[in-house]
Amino acid sequence: MQNNIDHNDPNFFTEKMKGYCLPVPGEKVHIKIPNAKIVFINSFKYFLSVEDKHKEFVFFPEYENVVKWLENNEGRGLFLFGSCGRGKTLISRYVIPSIFYAYYNRVCTIKSAIQLNQSIDDVLEKKIISIDDLGTESLLNDFGNKRLPIAELLDATEQNGKLLIISTNLNGPEVEQRYGSRVLERIVSTSKRIEFKGESLRR
Repeated sequence: MQNNIDHNDPNFFTEKMKGYCLPVPGEKVHIKIPNAKIVFINSFKYFLSVEDKHKEFVFFPEYENVVKWLENNEGRGLFLFGSCGRGKTLISRYVIPSIFYAYYNRVCTIKSAIQLNQSIDDVLEKKIISIDDLGTESLLNDFGNKRLPIAELLDATEQNGKLLIISTNLNGPEVEQRYGSRVLERIVSTSKRIEFKGESLRR
């Protein structure tokens, strides 16, 4: 005779699986920043001035989509791609990590794509990860075994609920050509994609 089971309890199956040491999906990282646009602009202006105090801040149209993501990311990561010199690196390396720490006391592990190759196993242990300049790294050869760190990281993101932020100058077809359709599919399924296009801030 079965015990009383509440099949409407969303935790029932998860707890049962944990009891038998079976894998369960990782809990996703949810973000909801109040007054996200003001917070984003203030953080961006600060780090822009640190980089060069003479640079003038311009709120590009694509920034509006970053703000919407900050208002409610729905448990998804962020994939910033397209034209260089539009602030992708500033956003992924400084603006978003600083907001995470200020509002959630959560530390974001920040790596360039080249650094990712050098420390993939350590990075895979982290929950919130920002990878800058995807596409500049070479294939990792680990004691004769060829590894694709970004593919491993995306798999871990999908399975374990990690929050992954990626910036790249590659466009969608270039990502697929370099890493394959499986990686592109994982990016689509785990992140909000925002295309950056237009003139460079560096001009």
